[in-house]
Amino acid sequence: MRILMAAPECVPFAKTGGLADVVGALPVALAGMGHEVAVIMPRYQSVRLDHPVTLIPSMSVPMGGALRFATILEGPPLGKPGAQVRTFFVEHPPYYDRPGLYGPPGGEYGDSAGRFAFFCYAVMEAGKQIFRPDILHSHDWPAALLPVLKHSNYMFDWAWGPVKTVLTIHNIGYGYQGEFDKTAMPGVGLGWDLFRMDRLEHHDHVNFLKGGIVYSDAVTTVSPSYAEEIKTPALGAGLDGVIRNHAHKLHGILNGVDYGEWNPESDKYLIENYGPDDLSGKRECKRDLLQDFELPTSEADLARPLIGIVSRFAAQKGFDLIAAAAYELVSEDLTLVALGTGEPAYEALFRELHQAFPGRVAVRIGFSNELAHKIEAGADMFLMPSRYEPCGLNQMYSLKYGTPPIVHATGGLDDTVDAETGFKFVHHDGPGMMWAIREALAAYHDRERWEKMMRTGMERDHSWAAAAREYEKVYLALLANR
Repeated sequence: MRILMAAPECVPFAKTGGLADVVGALPVALAGMGHEVAVIMPRYQSVRLDHPVTLIPSMSVPMGGALRFATILEGPPLGKPGAQVRTFFVEHPPYYDRPGLYGPPGGEYGDSAGRFAFFCYAVMEAGKQIFRPDILHSHDWPAALLPVLKHSNYMFDWAWGPVKTVLTIHNIGYGYQGEFDKTAMPGVGLGWDLFRMDRLEHHDHVNFLKGGIVYSDAVTTVSPSYAEEIKTPALGAGLDGVIRNHAHKLHGILNGVDYGEWNPESDKYLIENYGPDDLSGKRECKRDLLQDFELPTSEADLARPLIGIVSRFAAQKGFDLIAAAAYELVSEDLTLVALGTGEPAYEALFRELHQAFPGRVAVRIGFSNELAHKIEAGADMFLMPSRYEPCGLNQMYSLKYGTPPIVHATGGLDDTVDAETGFKFVHHDGPGMMWAIREALAAYHDRERWEKMMRTGMERDHSWAAAAREYEKVYLALLANR
């Protein structure tokens, strides 16, 4: 079958989060199964393309009663020969030739409704000319208008009639729904007949993600547990009722991991590679990590359990729990290293802890892919106390690297970590987190139990091949009813 993935970001071209990793990997896995797959995204200012091919120099894009124009480019393919994915880019400088994907640093652009509505119209127009799919697969709110347009503005377009639509929700949280003032409706070419409670209207605003949920043929989330959680007021972010009404087409499919990139047996960033059959290299990775953070590397320091964190520093990621229990945490006999950036209060907290415990706590504000790999390999355990986590990738990286995760039992964290591979706490509070950490510390000192846990996690398969098979089932079921 022919599958067109529409998304606001995709590695290696543009990334702000895990969405880009999914869009860069899932299509390749599907292509490896014999499907013809393409990805289309905006060409932002930061997207660098070597020798792109101009497929459509000037394509008319009707939106809001006016004609705008876009250039459609083809970039380098994703994947390897025999299982390659074509990449298309919507070029429109007035909307995309700006710093940042969604806004300047620390903000968002005021015309986001128009920017991503235009992207969706451009996909609808380009799809007819360069890649006519059987499945149109949208990712998150910036592409969520595609199923809406198919059932409204393009309802009688012969090219789109037989196409089935899928929407993947990577994060339904507040601020991730594409919600705008209702005055945006005419400007993005949406009729007022769509502004109803059972369509796009949400508390007197227009909500792109809600529209995508209502009009898509299938909705997926990035883990089975998250599919259940977003049906509840606690984690549905105001759209739980919409999700429950459309639960018959909801599927929870766990994201995969790119083991070509994340594998301690071949990781180019590690001072020494290792695997489940020979764990000895992990000790050298721990020594190297301590040196990178300018922490002592005596035998006593190497024997002390080392907790690693790679994260955005935010309350959603559980940093409120870390802040509340910070001094209780560092009073334990452990070493703590953290990599990330985020809310200033949490950055300041880690700097303060480093100053108070310079030999046992270290932080690197910012992001380094190399250091992230080194933390996964060099740490003994990985802390991920997210308030909610639609899927999460770091806990799956940790399993592969023999670094048992300590997680809050939510979303993909709950789906991927069990008593044989890590430690979970149910109540999202400081005492719950500290209980799980102490359980991990106790297990660490039982070397036989700990190494069995390491090896069990390393042998778990969270590859993209398994996820792709689940998406294929969804697609085939839709096409069978076409």
